[in-house]
Amino acid sequence: MEKKNIDWANLGFGYVQTDKRFVANYKNGAWDEGGLTTDATVTITECAGVLQYAQTCFEGMKAYTTEDGHIVTFRPDLNAERMENSCKRLEMPVYPQDKFVEAVVQTVAANEAYVPPYGSGATLYVRPYMFGSDAVIGVKPSSEYQFRVFTTPVGPYFKGGVKPLTIRVCDYDRAAPHGTGHIKAGLNYAMSLYAIMDAHRQGFDENMYLDAATRTKVEETGGANFLFVTKDNKVVTPKSNSILPSITRRSLLVVAKEYLGLEVEEREVFFDEVKNFAECGLCGTAAVISPVGKIVDHGKEICFPSGMSEMGPTTKKLYDTLTGIQMGRLEAPKGWIKVIK
Repeated sequence: MEKKNIDWANLGFGYVQTDKRFVANYKNGAWDEGGLTTDATVTITECAGVLQYAQTCFEGMKAYTTEDGHIVTFRPDLNAERMENSCKRLEMPVYPQDKFVEAVVQTVAANEAYVPPYGSGATLYVRPYMFGSDAVIGVKPSSEYQFRVFTTPVGPYFKGGVKPLTIRVCDYDRAAPHGTGHIKAGLNYAMSLYAIMDAHRQGFDENMYLDAATRTKVEETGGANFLFVTKDNKVVTPKSNSILPSITRRSLLVVAKEYLGLEVEEREVFFDEVKNFAECGLCGTAAVISPVGKIVDHGKEICFPSGMSEMGPTTKKLYDTLTGIQMGRLEAPKGWIKVIK
């Protein structure tokens, strides 16, 4: 299929409407078959559960053109599993995992012309999501839901190259210890918007959230998990039941251990330890790894030895290896790559 006439090299990280999207509806206790549509408009009642009580969850993933010309997506089974966990926590009906993966495959295949070519630096972002669609005025779960998948071509998250970020220790809490921090609920992101805009107004790129109970342990940012590298080259990531289980982070830990032969620890990370790390990064779907050069704790600066000019050496190896797997330059572990075309 001929590609769309898009300036791939200068594509931003934003929404570009594509030709098809997948839609399935839940009514009377069951999902319909669902299918592709050209209609990008969502029509719901003014009293819909999603509008009244924020009953919605979503996923984020990407499709790539590999070095040998295939269109693939990365570990969609884990996105399906994570959405199932989100749905259960929000009292929403689970969209079956196999159907989730098939809906992603159908939607990407139908928008093949929008999948950026290999080497362009761009990818096709895939957004599966679900929301309560019927009228709900009492505080209770919806009885009807819609599951949708749309795609949009996006450029590199960091245009002009990756530069280490400056982040601050945030005074706000992202999630309660037994709340919804471990699922990908829209409400979690709504709660983080003021904090991130306030950080930007203060000249910071992102927030570091500490645990709400003791404010002594590192949790995550508003949309990414932390990854640290010790001075003796050990990879460490925070562990908490209020952290979103990032698929990128989980994959990077496998890459660190199996591909790079590094020691890996997933454990509680106390903020007091942070000053002793050699490198710091934020990991997630959008940027894979964003290097952090400096953390500011109420005026006190923690500057990492890796510096503010480029990604640290171990972080760079992790980034290059994982993106090499995603783009087909390196052999992937079994089951990581779902070939679409």
